[in-house]
Amino acid sequence: MATTHPFATQLENLTAFDPGPYPVLSLYLNMRPDDTGRDKFDAFVRNGVSARINSFPLESPEYRSLHDDHENISRYLATVDPSLNGLAIFACSGAGLFEAIPLAAPVAEHSLHITDQPHLYPLARLIDEYPRYAVVVADRHAARLFVVAGNAIERESDITGIKTRRHKMGGWSQSRFQRHVDNFREQHAKEVVDALSRLVRDEQIPSVVLGGDDVMVAMLRKELPKVVEERVVDTVRLDIHAPEFRILQASLDVIQRQDVKSDQERVEALLGAYRSGGLGSVGMVAVTRALELGQVDELLLTAAADSKLEDRLEALVVQAIQTSASIRFIQDPELLKPFEGVGAFLRYTLESAPQSLPASDDGEKQ
Repeated sequence: MATTHPFATQLENLTAFDPGPYPVLSLYLNMRPDDTGRDKFDAFVRNGVSARINSFPLESPEYRSLHDDHENISRYLATVDPSLNGLAIFACSGAGLFEAIPLAAPVAEHSLHITDQPHLYPLARLIDEYPRYAVVVADRHAARLFVVAGNAIERESDITGIKTRRHKMGGWSQSRFQRHVDNFREQHAKEVVDALSRLVRDEQIPSVVLGGDDVMVAMLRKELPKVVEERVVDTVRLDIHAPEFRILQASLDVIQRQDVKSDQERVEALLGAYRSGGLGSVGMVAVTRALELGQVDELLLTAAADSKLEDRLEALVVQAIQTSASIRFIQDPELLKPFEGVGAFLRYTLESAPQSLPASDDGEKQ
């Protein structure tokens, strides 16, 4: 069964949420303690949320809903895991919504949005910046296979081969024993690759990081089928006994470095499609129009939007999700700066759009 990013379903559900006449409170919190070890979010929630709520008429339905939201959030925050790096909360008491999403991925700064729908740009950006991928760390006798998403290890499985040692024997016996050892190690590499291949196939893992020493990594790459080899982002030297946090950080560094590198290639491809009059669109007006028409296949957004631009990009995020377009955030702010921070690959141009069938004489389509 295919498995997506753990937050993808929540993102989709929040996009479809209808609050009716009530406002939705979207709260993003940086949960990491400051230099003194104190939490930094209490004052923001206590003062910042109260100030926004008090801008609504006292005893209005909107005020009552938001007041209940504030109380629900305060109660929830008293129970949160202190090891969290971030937290996203979406609340609308009047319409029965309270969705809290604990995050291992860091939230850069606190932010609060009270609007007519959940504010999803920051959550969509986190999904893109901390994607789902697989890591294999192997030596010649064992392997550890990890699935990572959202800056956290979802699960780990171990693969153990037959341990062998080199013996000092001369002549023919030594040669035969060494072939025996090499056969075991080759079989171990095949078993590791088989397990990885099943994972990639069954859960549609888009990216893979290989870890180990140079010899073991070479053995694994030799056995990889093409469909898995194409998803290998890079390799990293890791010891089989490395702690999980070290494996997580080393593999994430690889994933994010490659993402920054491929961002430029992706933007260049977009501009090539746009300049040739093909399947590319840039700029707020043109991309918004393409989303409204369902043309967009992949939406490219700047990850460095200020609050004003973020509010404008928020609408594009919602439209992209509603029309099943993928979303990619570009880390370098200069790449999309000339185009208001937005571009899109299109599924079709208007000239090549599927045409409806002509009507027959009796008014029915052929």
